[in-house]
Amino acid sequence: MSEWYDIIVIGAGAGTKLVTPPSQIGKKVAVFERESPGGTCLNRGCIPSKMVIYPSELLRIPHLAKRFGFDFSIEPNIDPMRIFDRVNATVQKDSDSIPIAYEKNPNVTYIPKEVYFLDDQTVSDGTRKYKAKYIVIATGTRPKIPEIAGLSETPYWTSREALNPPKFPKSMVVIGAGFIGLELGAAYQALGCNVTGLTRTEILRGVDIEVRKEFESHLPFPIHDHFTIERVEYRESLFFLTGKDKLGIKHTIHAESLLIATGITPNTEALKLSNTNIKTNSFGYIQVNEFLETNVPNIFAFGDVIGKFFFRHSANFEGEYLFDQLFVNKTKQPIEYPPMPSAIFTHPQIATAGATEEELIQNKIAYWKGINPYSSSAMGMARLSDSGFVKILVCKKTETVLGAHIIGDEASNMIHQIILGMTMKLKLDDYLRMIYIHPAISEIVRNAFRKVKQIKVSEGKE
Repeated sequence: MSEWYDIIVIGAGAGTKLVTPPSQIGKKVAVFERESPGGTCLNRGCIPSKMVIYPSELLRIPHLAKRFGFDFSIEPNIDPMRIFDRVNATVQKDSDSIPIAYEKNPNVTYIPKEVYFLDDQTVSDGTRKYKAKYIVIATGTRPKIPEIAGLSETPYWTSREALNPPKFPKSMVVIGAGFIGLELGAAYQALGCNVTGLTRTEILRGVDIEVRKEFESHLPFPIHDHFTIERVEYRESLFFLTGKDKLGIKHTIHAESLLIATGITPNTEALKLSNTNIKTNSFGYIQVNEFLETNVPNIFAFGDVIGKFFFRHSANFEGEYLFDQLFVNKTKQPIEYPPMPSAIFTHPQIATAGATEEELIQNKIAYWKGINPYSSSAMGMARLSDSGFVKILVCKKTETVLGAHIIGDEASNMIHQIILGMTMKLKLDDYLRMIYIHPAISEIVRNAFRKVKQIKVSEGKE
């Protein structure tokens, strides 16, 4: 005999978007979670990492102050473990509060167990069977571990351990030069750890090339790109990594800690999808249609596990869409993604939305480009900025923004005015019609649009 619900949600991270809202309109909800409720974002991702990154940024102030003639010669008394202890206590408290709230809700059944499919309509936790009108999979992803000789026999870290270390290391090697490696590596470096980065490809692969070049000129810690790691060993409390650089020269690098940040893989293996007709792609991500529905009717998936976007904000958007489609409007309209922004909270900070210049060239889309450095603005002058810029790519045909890329202070905040414009399909002159506060840092965005306008006028398009 199976227990019946209106909706079953597998995963209490972004999946929570389909728990409380349906329960508030009288729907009976069951939610399963095999780890800490709140998912990767709350427990071992975006929230705790930013709680570590922000105080680490404060430690950069003495260095930045030197350009103004200030000398902070007193050695700061830093205890990084106090930061990590505070962060994890706060995160634990938030995570623990989720089941407590569910227990008070008569329409929600929280089941802290791993669940798997018995068939297309039934799931089980190994003890009981469950059925529902709708089943939603939001199991997310986990760190992907590369196949490197000797690595599996060592006590390496992923982001999970790096955000809750047993002790703070004096040195660390980071394998990978994407979002996670750059954010945590920069934070550890600022907190006093000697960090070295290794990546078998290029740094920030997929980011606009001019942003990559600017970042490579202001790395928060040394990173060796196109480095092939041949072997990892752990002896006498040290990691030893042997490999070859881009010139084929052999190196051995050692450190107290080793952080693996080489990508992610979907959490689908425990679901026993082989018992169903649910399809996945060659990487294990669940395939969905434009309604976020799998090839099995009334079984949906969203968030990282579908392999489209890998942000909590995109998963939240998808969860809210599904709630609206399944329980509010019930009109079955396909999901329409607005421009999807991203940010890398490293140093310098990076934020992007829309297409890169390389993508526009590849797709043969005519565009105007405007780049304005931080230094070419009143606030940039006040800050004595020596790096950073705003880059705008505008379609010649429609005069709407195709891509926006910012590297520098407050990039993740500054880009929002462009994201709004892109979402509303504003044109070039709309961005220039608004009044920007002088001398706010957002004037750098305006100046980039002015550069686009100048190019447009010079081409006789005005």
